[in-house]
Amino acid sequence: MSYTALPAVSWIAVGLLGLITGSFLNAVIHRLPLGISLLNPRRSFCPSCNKTIPWHENLPVASWVLLRGRCSGCAMPIALRYPLVELLTGGLYLLAWGRFGLPLAPVFWIFLSLLVAATFIDFDHLIIPDEITLGGTAAGVICATLLPGLLGEAVWWRGLFWSAVGAASGYCVLWGVVELGKLAFGRRKLCPDQPMALEIAGAEEDPELLLGEERLPLAEFFYRESDRIEAESASLEINGELLGPGRLSISHSVLQHGNREWPLNGLGDLMPIRASVTEVILPREAMGFGDVKFLACIGAFLGWQGVFFSLFAGSVIGAVIGVATMALTSGRSGVRIPFGPYLALGALLWVMAGPELMAFYFSHLRG
Repeated sequence: MSYTALPAVSWIAVGLLGLITGSFLNAVIHRLPLGISLLNPRRSFCPSCNKTIPWHENLPVASWVLLRGRCSGCAMPIALRYPLVELLTGGLYLLAWGRFGLPLAPVFWIFLSLLVAATFIDFDHLIIPDEITLGGTAAGVICATLLPGLLGEAVWWRGLFWSAVGAASGYCVLWGVVELGKLAFGRRKLCPDQPMALEIAGAEEDPELLLGEERLPLAEFFYRESDRIEAESASLEINGELLGPGRLSISHSVLQHGNREWPLNGLGDLMPIRASVTEVILPREAMGFGDVKFLACIGAFLGWQGVFFSLFAGSVIGAVIGVATMALTSGRSGVRIPFGPYLALGALLWVMAGPELMAFYFSHLRG
C-alpha cells in the first residue's frame, strides 16, 4: 500500500469506527436508564418482541435501510433515532480526526461518545446517569494525566492538575447555580379559583402525582430530604377513609394531615389518595444534579475555560430555542426540555472551534 493511500484509508477506518461506536451507544442509551446490563444479554434485542437481533441485521445504518425501519420479527417500527445516532457519532469522529489527529483524536472520541449518550438519555428520561457523569469525569482526569497535551500541557502532573481544576470548577459553578435557583425559584404556588383535584396513584414502585390536568412522577418532587408538597385540603380520602379539611404535607417518606401521619414505605396500602385542594405549594429545582456532575465531566476533559464556554454557549442556545418554542406554540408548550443537551452542544462547539471563537471575540473587543 502506498503512503499516499494511507490518509484515505484512515478516514474510512475512522468513519466505520464511529458508526460501530454509534451502534453501541444506541444500546447504552436504551439500556442504561432502565438498569439493563450492557453484558447481559450480550446480543442486541428488539424492545417490542425481545427477538435477538442477528449480526446481519445489526449493521450500522445499512440494516435499518434494508429492513425499511421495521423489526424482522414483529414488524414494529425501528426508531429513526438509531441510524441518526450512528451517523452523528461517525460524523463527530471524522471531525475530531480531521481537527486533532493522533494522539489526541481517540481521547476526543471518548468525550464525544459521552456527549452523545448523555444527550439522548437526557432527552428520553430527563436524567444523566452517574456511569456517564462520574465515570466520564474519572476518564477525563486519566486521559489528561496520560496525555497532558489534551489541556495544552507538557508534563503529566500539570495535565492532572488542570483536569482536576476543570472538574471542580464545573461542579462548583453549576452547583452554585442550582442552589441560587432553589432559593429564588424553589417553590411553585398554585391558588386555583375553584378547589382542584390532587391524587397519588399508579404503581407503588413508581407512583404519580395527578394535579388538575398535570400528571408527573411523584419522586420528581423530592430531590432533597427537605422537599415537601404542601396543600390546604378541603377534603381528603386515604384508602377509602374520608377526612375533613386540614393542612396536607407530603415528603419522600411521610404523609401528614393535621395531627395524623402515615409512612409512605407502604404507599400501596394507602392508595388511592385523593384530595380537593384550594392551595398547593410544590418544590422544584432550577435544574437536576445530573447537570452539575455532567459539567464536571466536561471540565475534566476541557479544563476550566471549556467549562465556562460550554455553560455560556449552552445557556445562549437554550434561551434561543426556548424563546423560539414559546413563539411557535404561543406559550402553550408543556414540553420539558433538559439542560444537558445544551451543555453538550456548548462543549462540542468548544472542541471544534472554541479557542478560535474566543480569540476572534477578544481581538474585536480590544479593537
